[in-house]
Amino acid sequence: MLGDLIAGLRDDDPRPALLGCGGTGRAVVRATRGDLSRLTGGYAAALHARGLTAGDTVGVAVRPGPHSLAVLLAAYHLGLRVAVLDPTAGPDVLLARLARAEPRLVLADAAAQAVAGWAAPLARRARLALPELSALAPVVTIGRRLPGGAAALAPAAGPVPRGFDGDGDAVVVFTSGTTSRPRAVVHTRAGLSAGLRTVHDLVRAQPDRPVLGGTFFVLVPALTAGAPVALPARRPGRLVRQAARLAPQATYLTPPQVRAALAAGIRFTGRVYSGSAPVSAELLARVRKAGADEAWGVYALTEIFPAAAVEATEKAAFAGAGDLVGALVPGVRARTDERGQLQLAGSNAAHRYLGEAPQEWISTGDVGRVESARVVLGGRCKDMILRGAENIYPGLYEPALHVPGVELAVIVGVPHGDGDERVVAVVQPAAGVPADTVRAALRAPLQRMGSARPDAVVLAQVPLSGRSRKPDRAAAARLAALS
Repeated sequence: MLGDLIAGLRDDDPRPALLGCGGTGRAVVRATRGDLSRLTGGYAAALHARGLTAGDTVGVAVRPGPHSLAVLLAAYHLGLRVAVLDPTAGPDVLLARLARAEPRLVLADAAAQAVAGWAAPLARRARLALPELSALAPVVTIGRRLPGGAAALAPAAGPVPRGFDGDGDAVVVFTSGTTSRPRAVVHTRAGLSAGLRTVHDLVRAQPDRPVLGGTFFVLVPALTAGAPVALPARRPGRLVRQAARLAPQATYLTPPQVRAALAAGIRFTGRVYSGSAPVSAELLARVRKAGADEAWGVYALTEIFPAAAVEATEKAAFAGAGDLVGALVPGVRARTDERGQLQLAGSNAAHRYLGEAPQEWISTGDVGRVESARVVLGGRCKDMILRGAENIYPGLYEPALHVPGVELAVIVGVPHGDGDERVVAVVQPAAGVPADTVRAALRAPLQRMGSARPDAVVLAQVPLSGRSRKPDRAAAARLAALS
């Protein structure tokens, strides 16, 4: 897939590739396909001139846009391994990840350097300890360079170096672990391409009609199909105007982005996809009501993207226990281990964790089951709540709490002495919905929970965390303990 995109780029192609959003929501061409071709070739030549060859690692901390996409394509063209760096992860974590990845070069835009490097004197005055990105590897600036930043890596003129056509590591994405031993997922070139092709087949993008979405797994398949991609506006109001102007054939937003857009009055067109965090049937129904032809929830992990998908109509019709996340995508297999934990395997699965042996099956950390090639989740293994002698898995019951008037809901355990826990539902009402209305709507589903019924219901904002803005269960438990 990546090779197909690179091969299909031409320097003289005037068609839009990446679109931004103007103040009134109008589309602004940030890069044509010709621009992307020249940037990709120029960065490949510049990296090659610095002596980087297939198998070398480069750290990348660049915001989504033409330069970041071109750098990633250039790295793939040369057979380099990209270690994805998050400069906001904190100094200790960032330094540990740099030490683990051992990049020969770090590519960072001005914003990343401001967070993690040249703003250090200001940070120290604020009693923050931000590391220099250059502590373990040389740093170069991608895109606009600001005063005090590292030297720029300018796209080089001249012939594009010959591409690498073998397999090998393509990307390293850090997930869990500790500061002393960060854990990172390693995808090979073949596995990454398989995942991108699966997204291509799921989204079914058509040429010359815009797609709205900002992730790498949206950009590459859409551009390969000949569709321009609009990077979503950050502010909900502007996103609403952007969607109205573009009328995209397909849209990908995270659940928090969808909720914010719906609250701002967005009207969707075409097919809408959401993932990176739990997607409830209620949320998908609201997306359909807001104009979408189809509304899809996508189940994916860092280790395997995507794994399963479900459309709103099918999810709403599911009457079993747990959360239906959809049919396995072609090429993905599933099973459960002796603890009931869902395990996945497939051509788009990660090859291994950095520093560990390859493995065929990925342990998801989710309790689940497979029914006729459809995956049903029952909560996170580590989210299990122990009340009395009963194990309670929140994921089995949380979908029932997403009734009309509820924006988001989680069930958490609060310590209650002697290893026991109280079960508390933290429920976030939708904007403008009175508390009494929410409590009335919850009465019936709470009664249906039987022995798993929460001891208390707290109406509050559900805390979120991480880049994908998933519910922060630990923070929710602390909030519940104070209520």
